[in-house]
Order: sequence, then structure tokens, then C-alpha cells
Amino acid sequence: MAGNDVRPIIVKRKKVVGGDGHHGGAWKVAYADFVTAMMAFFMLMWLLNATTENQRKGLADYFSPTVPITRISGGGDGPHGGDSPFSEAVAAQEGTGATSLRPTEGRQSLGLSGTDHREEEDTADDPALAEIEGSLTGDGGDAIVSDLTRPHIETRLTDEGLIIEIFSRPNAPLFDPATEVAQPWLAELALVMADLFGTVTNNIAVEAHIAAEPVVRAGSGGWQRTTERAQVMRALLEVGGLDPRRIVRVTGHSDRDTATIPATAPRNDRIEIILLREAF
Repeated sequence: MAGNDVRPIIVKRKKVVGGDGHHGGAWKVAYADFVTAMMAFFMLMWLLNATTENQRKGLADYFSPTVPITRISGGGDGPHGGDSPFSEAVAAQEGTGATSLRPTEGRQSLGLSGTDHREEEDTADDPALAEIEGSLTGDGGDAIVSDLTRPHIETRLTDEGLIIEIFSRPNAPLFDPATEVAQPWLAELALVMADLFGTVTNNIAVEAHIAAEPVVRAGSGGWQRTTERAQVMRALLEVGGLDPRRIVRVTGHSDRDTATIPATAPRNDRIEIILLREAF
């Protein structure tokens, strides 16, 4: 009988549910990640708006270099210590990965070409030209051109001199398409540049380019158009007070020398004003 009086043991397992709910901190981590991503996004948008096309190209080339190995040699480890691009134990890189006829994309994006390193020292060699460049681009503080005009200007120092490139943008051409009359802002810029050029004695060259036509047309007159545009720019500079004797070359290139692809892009429609070095 005693064995029948033993009651079964019942074990109850109680399920504990976390009661923190919305009082937990997981949402704070997610919110912080979201705010950080938004901040990075707006900084990216600001940088894209604050940099030029060449600067963005240079940044892209820095993070994804595209220099062919056949144009760079390294320290060799052979018995004669020769250079070998296929050596695994490379001591040091020699050369820039460029030739006089085939500059690397990274150097092109900086306005440099070939293997001549003098281009990198142009700013130090010609402080007067560097000062003019800074005045036009605003690198030295305050730019002397308006916010409307500044996006149309790019400058670069080369062996030939300081090249000031003034180019069209979408819906903002240099000349009226129907009348070939210079836009008012281009005429105002010519006055500013003529005054600025009075601070140096360098001779000046004026060159004009146009974008290619979407459809090839016989007798399009590209050579005549670019020559006339270069002459208009020359006249605007002289009206602004530039000594006519300092202008030594006025050239029209038609659509033969494009600055970007495709050849029909508005960016190829441009005027180049070159402050020549004394040697030229």
C-alpha cells in the first residue's frame, strides 16, 4: 500500500521573456549607423560639387591605378643586377610608367604629360604664373571671377606656359549657336583676364576648338568657325586693355583636337588662352 501512496513528481518549466522591449539599446546602434551613413553621403555630395573634373579623375586614379606593367621597370635580382618587370623580389621602381608620347592617365588628369618632371616644378619656377592661376581658380583664397564663370574655367601649367581653358557646359555655351556672338559672361571674363595679364609681360597665344557635329556634313566650316572665335577672343582681350603686340598666335583647330569623349560633348567646345613662357 505504501508504494501506491507515492505521488508523481511534476516539473514545471517557466519560460522567461525579456521585458526590456523598447527600453533596450539595439535601436540606438542602428540609428547611429544610419546617421553615420547619411553624413558620409552628404559629404560625398559636397565633395563632388566642390571639385573639378580633373581632380575627381585624379582621385579615381589614385584609388584604382591603371599603369601597365610593361611601362614600369623594377630592381632585378639576377646575377647582373639588371632590371626585370617579372622579378618577384622588386627592390625599387624606376621610371614613371610614362613615355614622352604616352603619358599615364594619372599624370594626364593632373595636366602633366610624358616623363619630363619639370612640369611638377612649374609652380615654383614661375611664381607669377602660379599667382595668376590661383586668382582665376580661387586656390589662393578669393577668386576674381564670378561663381557663374568659375565652373567654365580650368588651368594647368605646362612647359609651354599657363594654359587657361574656357569651355562650354550643357545649356551654357561660349557663343550663341545662331549668331556666334560671345556670351556676356565671356566678354566680362575677357576684361578680367586682360587686367590680370597686365601684371606679367609674357606673350599670349589664343586657340579655339569646337565639338564635332553629330552628323558629318560637307562644308560645315569648322576651321572658319574656330578661327573666327579665336579672333573674337583676341579682340575682347584687346578691348579690355591688353597690348596687341603681346598676342603672337591666333589659331583655330576645328574639331581635330578633342578634350574628352565623345567628340560631340559640349566640353570640347572651348577657348584656350596661353601665357607663354619667355623661352617661347
